[in-house]
Amino acid sequence: MSSDLPAFTDLIRQAKYSAIHLETRDMYTPKGPVFVDWQAGKPIEFDRHQDWVDLVGETVGRGVDWRRARIVSEPVTDFIQYEWETTTIVNVPAGEKVRWLRRKDASDLMLPGNDFWVFDDSLVRFTHFAGDGSWGPHEFSEDPALIRRCTEAFEAVWQRAVDHADFTPEWHPEGFEGEPHRV
Repeated sequence: MSSDLPAFTDLIRQAKYSAIHLETRDMYTPKGPVFVDWQAGKPIEFDRHQDWVDLVGETVGRGVDWRRARIVSEPVTDFIQYEWETTTIVNVPAGEKVRWLRRKDASDLMLPGNDFWVFDDSLVRFTHFAGDGSWGPHEFSEDPALIRRCTEAFEAVWQRAVDHADFTPEWHPEGFEGEPHRV
């Protein structure tokens, strides 16, 4: 595996027919400015994500099948609540297909230890995160056997997961920071 890889946007723009993404963590980028603003009570705004919306729209418009599957613990963390709201306001309207799988329903699935993207069944990009959810290094591989295992893991999750439109996470009744949850 190599850690010398092209920028994510280049990988997406080079995709010809598929970009699949598996997320398995309950916390990401805890100091990200949009998340911090959301925690402070500021609403998620579609326009604030315009670069992402444009990238997804351009990619899906070329016929690329863009799918994201998330495995989550319940009650969900504040960060997953934020992601669920962002998915409703940004990801799905931009053109992503998103499904959610409750962690308790994934116990019998064999899954890679890290989040990943697979592009066109020919490249896998792993994302490593620190324990607190902050970004770590990325690695990629063109090993067909590894790509096949990742794709099979993703498809197993995708088949079992619930479409975003039909998924209502179990909220923590008082939030995780002593704050009532927002819906």
